[in-house]
Amino acid sequence: MVRDLSTTLCDVELDNPVVPASGTFGFGAEMADIYDINCLGSISVKGTTREARFGNPTPRIAECSSGLINSVGLQNPGIDTVISHELPHLRKIFRKPIIANISGFSIEEYVECCSKIDKEEQVEIIEVNVSCPNVHNGGMAFGTSAESAAAVTAAVKAVTTKPVFIKLSPNVTDIVSIARACEEAGADGLTLINTMLGMRIDIARRRPVIANKMGGFSGRAIFPIAVRMVYQVANACHIPIMGCGGVATAEDVIEMMMAGASAVQVGAENLRNPFACKQIIDSLPEVMERLGIERLRDIIGVVK
Repeated sequence: MVRDLSTTLCDVELDNPVVPASGTFGFGAEMADIYDINCLGSISVKGTTREARFGNPTPRIAECSSGLINSVGLQNPGIDTVISHELPHLRKIFRKPIIANISGFSIEEYVECCSKIDKEEQVEIIEVNVSCPNVHNGGMAFGTSAESAAAVTAAVKAVTTKPVFIKLSPNVTDIVSIARACEEAGADGLTLINTMLGMRIDIARRRPVIANKMGGFSGRAIFPIAVRMVYQVANACHIPIMGCGGVATAEDVIEMMMAGASAVQVGAENLRNPFACKQIIDSLPEVMERLGIERLRDIIGVVK
């Protein structure tokens, strides 16, 4: 029996639910020399800001048990270069839907970048990362406040026509209230979770491993937290979810979809194993057969 791996995100059809997470797959072309990236369901490209960014000072990566901490700092060439170079280059080699990931340090920056990217035919979905510090509010991340997250959502929706997914931060006490606020402000979908805040100390040197002291903790260790948050939000909201956080196997993809995700992003595992997404996709039919699953769409949110 042929297993049906297809899924849908706001009328955007994916032939499988596996999506490399933003920041772990570059702009896609970097990985095309390793394997045929057209096996992927979609790609969420590297987070893009208005201006080019070199990123944070080094060192900005710290290894952890079952994960890693990064403080790369949104290194990217800026929205205009992404539009003029990166996206056209990716479209030449990738036939599937493309997700553009947008970051910003003010609502005005989000609006400008989303307005520009919305005009690009090669982009099917806009993913808005609200884990950035709000420079007009003392550096607090937009995604840690329901009011701020909703304000970004409403402002972006006012200048876009494509589906907008808001990528939520897990560094909050009530993920559901923030998710609901984004939905009420017009979000078409949600991505969760982003990285958790972590830190490592070099005990020989008696100083933080990362120059910025703290960074985003990701990897297999956060998977149960991600599943819990996807489950909570899926049962509170009525818009599609891309689940993300610690996904490393085909079984993880199925678990995340059972919790309520319509598609599943693979992040840190790509950095550990560049073939991770391909191997997960190749394994899905066998795991589905073992579990008696004919269509992945049928298991979305089955756990109540």
